[in-house]
Amino acid sequence: MTRSRGKPMDRDFIERILKSLKQGKISTDRAVERLSHCYESLDFANVDVARELRTGIAEAVLCEGKTSAQVVSIAKTIYKRNGRLLATRACPDTYAAVKKAIPRVRYNRAARLILVGGCARKAAGKIAVVSAGTSDIAVAEEAAATCEFLGNRVARIYDVGVAGIHRLFGHLEELKTASVVIVAAGMEGALASVVAGLVRAPVVGVPTSVGYGASFGGLASLLGMLNSCAPGVTVVNIDNGFGAGVAASLINQKRDLG
Repeated sequence: MTRSRGKPMDRDFIERILKSLKQGKISTDRAVERLSHCYESLDFANVDVARELRTGIAEAVLCEGKTSAQVVSIAKTIYKRNGRLLATRACPDTYAAVKKAIPRVRYNRAARLILVGGCARKAAGKIAVVSAGTSDIAVAEEAAATCEFLGNRVARIYDVGVAGIHRLFGHLEELKTASVVIVAAGMEGALASVVAGLVRAPVVGVPTSVGYGASFGGLASLLGMLNSCAPGVTVVNIDNGFGAGVAASLINQKRDLG
């Protein structure tokens, strides 16, 4: 079957699909498939308001590189369509602007996330989010809050890096009950390998940009995780807590489906 091309979500387009469905020209599945490729056009953005219908994860707003006015317009569009909102890399000024337009939003300052609502369906499994050091918590918290927004139970285990590995051992029982583990670590990124060697669950490694000069802004940690000798480590981009949270959520929710 030829997939639908993206279409602006305007009244005429929706009416045509519904009319075709009513007349029996297309099936219900075909109508849903066509609607799942719609977007809403603004002057400066095409907002993928149907992404959740298509992929299971609604579009999030990356605030970095956008003006507050642009973020507000995109956020209002997503919130109007989905009844919830997740915006990443948000500074306090951007949050204040969004708060005026959508009073229900809250701000996770550590994670730099703007949030309102969340997934109603809760996954049965638990995601453990581990940080090597206190300096990695910002990225770990972005991952943890994203997981919670997407309907997952989260256990936070922070500042248990390899420089004091005994700190990790006190949390082994909790780690072993997790369906997925996210590990945020800078410097050489060794913690992801250590955790993957101790648990059955998939491990999502998040290299962070924490470290001195030879860490090259997280590149050393990235390469360390990619070269892990422990099987089962999947690695996202440097400081990409949001991406790790989405990946872990998809894994966790897939387990619920059997």
